[in-house]
Parts: sequence; structure tokens; C-alpha cells
Amino acid sequence: MKKWLIPVIVIAVIAFGIYQWAVGFNNTAVEYEADAKTAWSNVESTYQRRSDLYSTVIKTVQGAADFERTTLNEVIEARSKATSVNINIDDLTPENLEKFQQAQSQLKGSFSRLIATFERYPDLKATQQFRDFQAQQEGTENRINVARDRYNEAVNIYDKHTTKFPGKLLAGLFGFEEMPRYQAEPGSEKVPDVNFKFN
Repeated sequence: MKKWLIPVIVIAVIAFGIYQWAVGFNNTAVEYEADAKTAWSNVESTYQRRSDLYSTVIKTVQGAADFERTTLNEVIEARSKATSVNINIDDLTPENLEKFQQAQSQLKGSFSRLIATFERYPDLKATQQFRDFQAQQEGTENRINVARDRYNEAVNIYDKHTTKFPGKLLAGLFGFEEMPRYQAEPGSEKVPDVNFKFN
């Protein structure tokens, strides 16, 4: 065997090993990124479910002629804003995610105020649609929490794969960027003040 063949074979084996590692890294990163994107779509889907549920209640409330229009208009406006904040998963930056969260938070807050005013409208509270809403609301909020948790888990797997050394070197080369996680709303770490009044 000629002496010059040995270094060529060694170099070829090393090059093939690096190629296989790079292909494996890329394919796994693509798979994890796709999983995270699917998880984000599920988050959007659960928020859409909430929006559709709120829409049903809004229609019920609009039928009550004497209901407070200011509160109702706040909810309608917040719902419109929340459904107009759409994020392309390929453009999911921390800033865009924060805008999405703020719009959803504003909708939830205004809707909470709307529900609080129902106490003054016993006829409205007694409607079948409102009772159906109450039954579905808790399940919808739970679905939202689960979807956000699953999104964060998928992003965590993707980010660990693309930010650990030496994979981080290839991630930059192949254009894989860190994905933002869903954060808790500001102030949610505070324990709510609950007052029970007994007669």
C-alpha cells in the first residue's frame, strides 16, 4: 500500500464522520423546530377557541337591551384586537410574542369585567347560553395552559439541541435561531387577594 494513501483515507474517514454528524444535527434540529412550530399552532388554536367562546357570550349579551354598553364595547374591541394579532411562526420573536400575550391578556381582563357585571343581570345569568359558557370556560382556560406548557417544552428541546456545544456552531451555520418561550403575565407571581363574605 502506498504511504500517501493512508493520510487520504484518514482524512476521508474524518470528513465523512463530520458530514454524517452535520447531517444528523441538521435533521434533528429541523424535526425539533417543526415540533415547536406545531406546538405554537396549538397555542393559537386554543386561543381561537377562547375567542369563539367569548363571541357566543357577546352575542347573548347584545340581546340584553339594557346591558352596560361601555363594558360590552370594551370586550368587543379587545376581542377584535386579540384576533388581529397574528404571528407567523417564522417571525416569532420575543417582542412579537409579548404583543400577542398583551392582546390576549387585555381580552381576558375586559371579559372578566364583563362577567363581573352579570351579577346585576339575573335574567341574563339564567340563560342557557350563559350556563353553557360557564361550563366551557374552565375547560378552555385549562387547554390554553396545557398548550402553552407543551409549546415551552417543545421549544426547550429545540433550544437545548441548537445551543449546546458543539451543535451551536452548526446551528449558526445552518440558520437555526433560539425560539422565544411563553412567559407568565407580569404580576401573575402575586397571590390573588380573595375575600369571602359570609352573611
